[in-house]
Amino acid sequence: MTPTSVTPEKTTKTIRLPRLPFSLWIAIIMLAGVLALMALVPLWSGFDPNKQSLFFALEPAFTNPAHPLGTDALGRDILSRLSVAASVSVLVALGAVCISAVIGIVIGLLAGWMRGPVDSLLMALGNVQLAIPTVLLLIVLVAALGSSPLLLVILLGCVNWVGYGRVVRAQVISLREREFITAVTTSGGSSWWIMRKHLLPNVLPAVLVLAAFDVGVIITVESSLSFIGLGIQPPTPSLGLMISEGQRYLQTNLPLTLLPALVIFFLIGGIQFASQSLNRAPSRG
Repeated sequence: MTPTSVTPEKTTKTIRLPRLPFSLWIAIIMLAGVLALMALVPLWSGFDPNKQSLFFALEPAFTNPAHPLGTDALGRDILSRLSVAASVSVLVALGAVCISAVIGIVIGLLAGWMRGPVDSLLMALGNVQLAIPTVLLLIVLVAALGSSPLLLVILLGCVNWVGYGRVVRAQVISLREREFITAVTTSGGSSWWIMRKHLLPNVLPAVLVLAAFDVGVIITVESSLSFIGLGIQPPTPSLGLMISEGQRYLQTNLPLTLLPALVIFFLIGGIQFASQSLNRAPSRG
């Protein structure tokens, strides 16, 4: 008898997309569009965003292949300026959020762990800052000190730490009563060691969620300051400044105002949807 040959069964594998929350898909789509604008446009267009050509001034969008989104009153290419302006807003927001988070984490750790007079003094400092409207405080500081991009990042970071400080403080107060913290304390662990090795890793997730939300807030504030002439100064492109420059041509050339406003909407909307998804992630286990 001849042995019968057995043919292996073919198994087909289906590729399935990960089941992500609907809000996270929206965030990915919105942010992917802005990231493409920031990363691909400089490689594709090759235009200098500050190059002026009055001969091509106020060209409408979608009429000249050399300037797909038209030009402004000085003949500068809108597409390349939007790319640089979006990059500037994101860099300013990320820098300011990093400064705010570092200040807030340090103050929150000290206040929550040491308690007593240190806690009262640091939280009183935060309450004083909260009593002053943030935008009004920034207007005064920028008008007095100037508005270079680096200084703007530092000012935005230094006036926005209170939220981080309060979140970290509340987390530390809750953690300091846990058994593992009590065990480390009774075994002779120093306060610096406990804060660095045990408290900081436990408060970072809450800080990251707040930071993701705060990036959109900082972009809004920076655009508002640039709109009134106290943020990023010409010739550096800024989304708020582009809206301010284009509002005088609302009836004749609407894209000058509409396009930077849409970039702000996609940036802030995508960041907010992403931060909501991060905030809900722990509850899904």
